[in-house]
Amino acid sequence: MLEGKNALITGGSRGIGREIAITFARHGANVAFTDLVYDDIAKSVETEINGLGVRGKCYASNAAGFDETDATVNQVASEFGSIDILVNNAGITKDTLLMRMTEEQWDAVITVNLKSVFNYTKAVQKYMLKQRSGSIINMSSVVGVSGNAGQSNYSASKAGIIGFTKSIAKELGSRNVRCNAIAPGFIMTEMTEKLPEDVRKQWIQGIPLRRGGTPEDVANLTLFLASGLSSYISGQVISVCGGMQT
Repeated sequence: MLEGKNALITGGSRGIGREIAITFARHGANVAFTDLVYDDIAKSVETEINGLGVRGKCYASNAAGFDETDATVNQVASEFGSIDILVNNAGITKDTLLMRMTEEQWDAVITVNLKSVFNYTKAVQKYMLKQRSGSIINMSSVVGVSGNAGQSNYSASKAGIIGFTKSIAKELGSRNVRCNAIAPGFIMTEMTEKLPEDVRKQWIQGIPLRRGGTPEDVANLTLFLASGLSSYISGQVISVCGGMQT
Protein backbone atom coordinates (compact mmCIF):
# COMPACT_ATOMS: atom_id res chain seq x y z
CA MET A 1 0.00 0.00 0.00
CA LEU A 2 2.96 2.36 0.54
CA GLU A 3 5.54 0.94 -1.86
CA GLY A 4 8.16 3.52 -2.80
CA LYS A 5 6.92 6.09 -0.28
CA ASN A 6 9.07 7.78 2.36
CA ALA A 7 7.54 8.30 5.80
CA LEU A 8 8.67 10.37 8.77
CA ILE A 9 7.30 9.40 12.19
CA THR A 10 7.97 11.29 15.41
CA GLY A 11 8.28 9.22 18.59
CA GLY A 12 8.73 6.09 16.51
CA SER A 13 10.74 3.87 18.87
CA ARG A 14 8.00 2.81 21.28
CA GLY A 15 4.31 2.05 21.61
CA ILE A 16 2.00 3.31 18.89
CA GLY A 17 4.82 5.04 17.00
CA ARG A 18 6.84 1.83 16.77
CA GLU A 19 3.84 -0.15 15.55
CA ILE A 20 3.16 2.46 12.87
CA ALA A 21 6.79 2.38 11.74
CA ILE A 22 6.81 -1.41 11.41
CA THR A 23 3.40 -1.47 9.69
CA PHE A 24 4.50 1.12 7.16
CA ALA A 25 7.68 -0.85 6.46
CA ARG A 26 5.70 -4.05 5.92
CA HIS A 27 3.71 -2.18 3.28
CA GLY A 28 6.78 -1.01 1.40
CA ALA A 29 7.58 2.40 2.86
CA ASN A 30 11.03 3.62 3.79
CA VAL A 31 10.77 4.90 7.35
CA ALA A 32 12.62 7.71 9.09
CA PHE A 33 11.64 8.03 12.73
CA THR A 34 12.66 10.21 15.65
CA ASP A 35 13.20 9.81 19.36
CA LEU A 36 14.88 11.90 22.01
CA VAL A 37 17.83 9.51 22.11
CA TYR A 38 19.34 6.94 19.79
CA ASP A 39 19.40 3.99 22.17
CA ASP A 40 19.22 0.20 21.93
CA ILE A 41 15.44 0.32 21.54
CA ALA A 42 15.73 2.69 18.57
CA LYS A 43 18.44 0.48 17.08
CA SER A 44 16.19 -2.59 17.35
CA VAL A 45 13.40 -0.79 15.46
CA GLU A 46 15.91 0.23 12.78
CA THR A 47 17.08 -3.36 12.45
CA GLU A 48 13.52 -4.68 12.19
CA ILE A 49 12.60 -2.15 9.49
CA ASN A 50 15.73 -2.81 7.46
CA GLY A 51 15.05 -6.53 7.73
CA LEU A 52 11.80 -5.99 5.85
CA GLY A 53 13.65 -4.95 2.70
CA VAL A 54 13.15 -1.19 3.05
CA ARG A 55 15.21 1.56 4.60
CA GLY A 56 14.82 2.55 8.24
CA LYS A 57 16.74 5.16 10.19
CA CYS A 58 16.30 6.78 13.59
CA TYR A 59 17.16 10.44 14.14
CA ALA A 60 17.84 11.61 17.70
CA SER A 61 15.82 14.81 17.86
CA ASN A 62 13.71 16.81 20.29
CA ALA A 63 10.37 17.33 18.55
CA ALA A 64 9.66 20.33 20.80
CA GLY A 65 12.70 22.23 19.47
CA PHE A 66 11.88 24.41 16.45
CA ASP A 67 15.37 24.77 14.96
CA GLU A 68 16.29 21.18 15.77
CA THR A 69 13.15 19.94 14.04
CA ASP A 70 13.86 21.97 10.90
CA ALA A 71 17.39 20.57 10.73
CA THR A 72 16.12 17.01 11.21
CA VAL A 73 13.50 17.34 8.48
CA ASN A 74 16.04 18.79 6.05
CA GLN A 75 18.39 15.89 6.81
CA VAL A 76 15.64 13.31 6.27
CA ALA A 77 14.61 14.92 2.97
CA SER A 78 18.23 14.97 1.79
CA GLU A 79 18.96 11.37 2.74
CA PHE A 80 15.63 9.81 1.70
CA GLY A 81 14.97 12.02 -1.34
CA SER A 82 11.44 13.02 -0.37
CA ILE A 83 8.96 13.01 2.49
CA ASP A 84 5.58 11.67 1.39
CA ILE A 85 4.04 10.95 4.79
CA LEU A 86 4.39 12.69 8.15
CA VAL A 87 3.03 11.14 11.33
CA ASN A 88 3.12 13.51 14.31
CA ASN A 89 3.05 10.97 17.12
CA ALA A 90 5.45 12.29 19.80
CA GLY A 91 3.69 12.93 23.10
CA ILE A 92 3.89 12.86 26.89
CA THR A 93 1.53 13.01 29.86
CA LYS A 94 1.83 14.75 33.22
CA ASP A 95 -1.55 14.00 34.73
CA THR A 96 -2.87 15.75 37.82
CA LEU A 97 -5.84 17.85 38.88
CA LEU A 98 -5.66 21.50 37.90
CA MET A 99 -5.42 22.59 41.54
CA ARG A 100 -2.15 20.63 41.83
CA MET A 101 -0.79 21.24 38.34
CA THR A 102 2.38 23.28 38.10
CA GLU A 103 3.28 25.67 35.32
CA GLU A 104 6.08 23.29 34.32
CA GLN A 105 3.62 20.39 33.96
CA TRP A 106 1.35 22.52 31.79
CA ASP A 107 4.13 23.92 29.62
CA ALA A 108 5.88 20.58 29.12
CA VAL A 109 2.78 18.81 27.81
CA ILE A 110 1.68 21.68 25.57
CA THR A 111 5.19 22.06 24.16
CA VAL A 112 5.89 18.39 23.46
CA ASN A 113 2.40 17.42 22.30
CA LEU A 114 1.20 20.51 20.44
CA LYS A 115 4.19 22.63 19.50
CA SER A 116 5.93 19.58 18.05
CA VAL A 117 3.05 19.18 15.58
CA PHE A 118 3.53 22.81 14.49
CA ASN A 119 7.30 22.32 14.27
CA TYR A 120 7.22 19.23 12.07
CA THR A 121 4.30 20.26 9.89
CA LYS A 122 5.87 23.65 9.16
CA ALA A 123 9.23 22.03 8.33
CA VAL A 124 7.75 19.30 6.13
CA GLN A 125 5.20 21.37 4.25
CA LYS A 126 7.74 23.01 1.94
CA TYR A 127 8.68 19.60 0.54
CA MET A 128 5.09 18.41 0.19
CA LEU A 129 3.96 21.65 -1.44
CA LYS A 130 6.79 21.46 -3.96
CA GLN A 131 5.98 17.86 -4.91
CA ARG A 132 2.23 18.63 -4.80
CA SER A 133 1.41 15.58 -2.71
CA GLY A 134 1.57 14.38 0.87
CA SER A 135 -0.32 12.97 3.81
CA ILE A 136 0.04 14.45 7.30
CA ILE A 137 -1.41 12.42 10.16
CA ASN A 138 -1.60 13.93 13.65
CA MET A 139 -2.10 11.81 16.75
CA SER A 140 -4.80 13.43 18.90
CA SER A 141 -6.87 11.58 21.53
CA VAL A 142 -10.47 10.98 22.56
CA VAL A 143 -9.77 13.23 25.56
CA GLY A 144 -9.06 16.01 23.08
CA VAL A 145 -12.68 15.61 21.98
CA SER A 146 -14.40 14.97 25.31
CA GLY A 147 -11.94 16.18 27.98
CA ASN A 148 -10.97 14.21 31.06
CA ALA A 149 -10.58 15.12 34.73
CA GLY A 150 -6.95 15.22 35.77
CA GLN A 151 -5.75 15.71 32.21
CA SER A 152 -6.50 19.35 31.44
CA ASN A 153 -3.00 19.88 30.00
CA TYR A 154 -3.10 16.71 27.89
CA SER A 155 -6.70 17.32 26.78
CA ALA A 156 -5.89 20.89 25.78
CA SER A 157 -2.87 19.79 23.76
CA LYS A 158 -4.85 17.11 21.94
CA ALA A 159 -7.80 19.44 21.30
CA GLY A 160 -5.33 21.95 19.87
CA ILE A 161 -4.09 19.29 17.47
CA ILE A 162 -7.63 18.85 16.15
CA GLY A 163 -8.03 22.56 15.39
CA PHE A 164 -4.56 22.65 13.84
CA THR A 165 -5.36 19.63 11.66
CA LYS A 166 -8.54 21.15 10.26
CA SER A 167 -6.79 24.44 9.51
CA ILE A 168 -3.84 22.79 7.74
CA ALA A 169 -6.19 20.64 5.66
CA LYS A 170 -7.77 23.85 4.36
CA GLU A 171 -4.43 25.60 3.82
CA LEU A 172 -2.67 22.82 1.93
CA GLY A 173 -5.51 21.02 0.18
CA SER A 174 -5.15 22.93 -3.09
CA ARG A 175 -1.67 21.40 -3.46
CA ASN A 176 -2.98 17.87 -2.90
CA VAL A 177 -1.59 17.70 0.63
CA ARG A 178 -3.99 16.02 3.06
CA CYS A 179 -4.07 16.38 6.85
CA ASN A 180 -6.08 14.20 9.22
CA ALA A 181 -6.11 13.43 12.93
CA ILE A 182 -6.52 10.15 14.78
CA ALA A 183 -8.10 10.10 18.23
CA PRO A 184 -7.10 6.88 20.01
CA GLY A 185 -9.08 5.81 23.05
CA PHE A 186 -7.78 3.45 25.72
CA ILE A 187 -4.82 1.83 23.96
CA MET A 188 -2.73 -0.76 25.79
CA THR A 189 0.81 0.66 25.74
CA GLU A 190 3.63 1.21 28.23
CA MET A 191 1.88 4.45 29.20
CA THR A 192 -1.44 2.80 30.11
CA GLU A 193 0.28 -0.18 31.78
CA LYS A 194 1.51 2.22 34.46
CA LEU A 195 -2.08 2.81 35.57
CA PRO A 196 -3.42 0.83 38.55
CA GLU A 197 -5.24 -2.35 37.55
CA ASP A 198 -8.56 -1.14 38.99
CA VAL A 199 -8.34 2.03 36.88
CA ARG A 200 -7.66 -0.01 33.73
CA LYS A 201 -10.65 -2.26 34.47
CA GLN A 202 -12.86 0.78 35.01
CA TRP A 203 -11.84 2.22 31.65
CA ILE A 204 -12.48 -1.07 29.86
CA GLN A 205 -15.95 -1.44 31.40
CA GLY A 206 -16.87 1.87 29.77
CA ILE A 207 -15.90 0.64 26.29
CA PRO A 208 -18.69 -1.06 24.26
CA LEU A 209 -16.23 -3.57 22.76
CA ARG A 210 -15.11 -4.40 26.33
CA ARG A 211 -11.39 -4.34 25.61
CA GLY A 212 -8.56 -1.92 25.36
CA GLY A 213 -7.24 -1.16 21.92
CA THR A 214 -3.84 -2.25 20.63
CA PRO A 215 -1.13 -0.22 18.91
CA GLU A 216 -1.90 -2.31 15.82
CA ASP A 217 -5.49 -0.99 15.82
CA VAL A 218 -4.14 2.55 15.58
CA ALA A 219 -1.41 1.63 13.08
CA ASN A 220 -3.97 0.10 10.70
CA LEU A 221 -5.94 3.35 10.54
CA THR A 222 -2.73 5.33 10.13
CA LEU A 223 -1.80 3.08 7.21
CA PHE A 224 -5.16 3.76 5.57
CA LEU A 225 -4.79 7.52 5.97
CA ALA A 226 -1.24 7.40 4.61
CA SER A 227 -2.24 5.40 1.54
CA GLY A 228 -4.03 6.22 -1.67
CA LEU A 229 -7.14 4.48 -0.35
CA SER A 230 -7.92 7.69 1.58
CA SER A 231 -7.10 10.11 -1.26
CA TYR A 232 -10.36 12.06 -0.78
CA ILE A 233 -10.23 12.22 3.01
CA SER A 234 -8.79 15.34 4.62
CA GLY A 235 -9.50 17.52 7.64
CA GLN A 236 -11.11 14.66 9.55
CA VAL A 237 -10.78 13.34 13.10
CA ILE A 238 -11.25 9.59 13.33
CA SER A 239 -11.53 7.84 16.68
CA VAL A 240 -10.03 4.43 17.40
CA CYS A 241 -11.82 3.78 20.65
CA GLY A 242 -13.95 0.61 20.52
CA GLY A 243 -17.14 2.69 20.57
CA MET A 244 -16.11 4.69 23.64
CA GLN A 245 -17.02 7.98 21.90
CA THR A 246 -20.29 6.71 20.44
